[in-house]
Parts: sequence; C-alpha cells; structure tokens
Amino acid sequence: MPELDDGAPDLVEPVLVAAFEGWNDAGEAASAALEQLASAWKAEDLTRLDTDDYYDFQVSRPRITVADGRHVGLEWPSTRVRTARADGVDVVLVSGTEPNMRWRGFCADLLAVARELGVRRAVMLGALLADSPHTRPVPVTGVASPPELGTDLSLEPTEYEGPTGIVGVLHDVFAEAGIETVSLWAAVPHYVAQPPSPKAALALLRRVEDVLDRPVPMGELPEDARAWEAGVDELASEDEDIAGYVRSLEEAKDAAELPEASGESIAREFQRYLRRRDHG
Repeated sequence: MPELDDGAPDLVEPVLVAAFEGWNDAGEAASAALEQLASAWKAEDLTRLDTDDYYDFQVSRPRITVADGRHVGLEWPSTRVRTARADGVDVVLVSGTEPNMRWRGFCADLLAVARELGVRRAVMLGALLADSPHTRPVPVTGVASPPELGTDLSLEPTEYEGPTGIVGVLHDVFAEAGIETVSLWAAVPHYVAQPPSPKAALALLRRVEDVLDRPVPMGELPEDARAWEAGVDELASEDEDIAGYVRSLEEAKDAAELPEASGESIAREFQRYLRRRDHG
C-alpha cells in the first residue's frame, strides 16, 4: 500500500471519484471532468501510487518539458490521490494514466487507501465512443452496486459484455469489498472523437451532482460545450455527407426517446435545480 504523505487525514465518510486517461477516456471527457472538480475544489495532494509497479514506460512514456532551450522537468506517468471538501462533503479524487500492468495489485492498493480514508462510496468516471449526435444531450449510462443505488440515482441502465478497462475492474473490486460503487459513462460522438469533449465532461459532472447530492461547480465547461457544439455544427455544414449522417443519428435518437423517458429527464433536472437552490 502507498504511504500517505502526512498519514490519513481526518475525513468524514468521503466519496471517492476516479477517472483515468487512456482506454476509458474517449475525448478525454472523464479526465477533464475530474480535473474540473480538482481545480474548483482546490484539491490537495495526498499520495501517488508507485509508477515503477504499474507502468510500462515504453507504452506510457514520461513527458519532458523544455523551454527556451533549457530542460525544465520530467513527469512520470502515475496515479494521483487528492482530497478536497465540497459543500460539506469530503471527497477523494483519483486520477492518472490507466496502468499498463499488475492491475490486481493496483486495485488492491487503491482499495487499501480508500479503506484507510473511510470511503463510503466510489464514483468511477468513463467516456466511450458511440453513434450519438453532437446536437442532442450527451447520454450518460451507469452501473451501480448494489443495484438499488442505481434506482435511487435514476441511472439509465445499460447492458454490455466485452473487454473492460481499469474503471470496470475497479468497480468490481470496490463493490466486492462492500463499498457502494457507481460507474458513469458518457457517450462521445465517434465522428468528433478528438479531445476536448467539454459537452461530455459537463454531462458527467451533472450526474456526479446527483451522486453527491450537492451542486458541482462547472467552471467554463458550459460555455466551452456551447462553443464546441457550434464548431462541430460549422464543420458539418461544410460537408453534406457528414451533415446527412448527423441527421440520421438525430432521427434515430429522437425516435428512441419515449415521452415517459423525456418526463423522467425533466424530473431529474427539476430535482437538480432544487438541490442547487437548497445548497446555494
């Protein structure tokens, strides 16, 4: 287990939120969402997992910085653990590059840190590429353990069988350890997969609000999301093939949206408004 820099801080039933760059992070939406939380809440470093144990440096290479012809520094891929207090809730933020090896040991280390800090709930953030039009709200699907937690959070259920990343493995490990665990996945349109994807990051943070039952500071993401959508609109307008493809996605999405589903969405937004007002 990694050593905590100053011992275990005095946290009260903290919620852990984790996101990892790489396979789990289409459009870098999940990592962007977590960094928004860290910045807004002025998170403080607690510890890092040993890079030599979990990273292949020929796959996840260290990054060097050179400025004005001078070597400024070297940054190794790692997993960073930070803590923050957000509107009366203690939060543990976990971020970094998806490890390349020894996933069981990696998850055991993170679980040990979570237990020492008294984590009561874990939220795993991910983003995937999907046939989703950029002009519609970003779908966020979720998995919760125990299942009743997903019902309480009105998570849109999902079905999947296939390969997974560290987010899926961590979910399984934390759930097996008896910690309430939620995985939230934002759908990034595959035809605009390159980062950034602020609209997807924003959608994830809105669901984090539901899990924390507290307002989350969105920073510049709403404005960035509007600018991103306008930019994609402009690109699509210049290519009739892309524009036609987007229209077909819109039609399929709209046809799948049942009236009762829209009603549930409106109810969730109203509940979110009430929470913001109560905690504002």
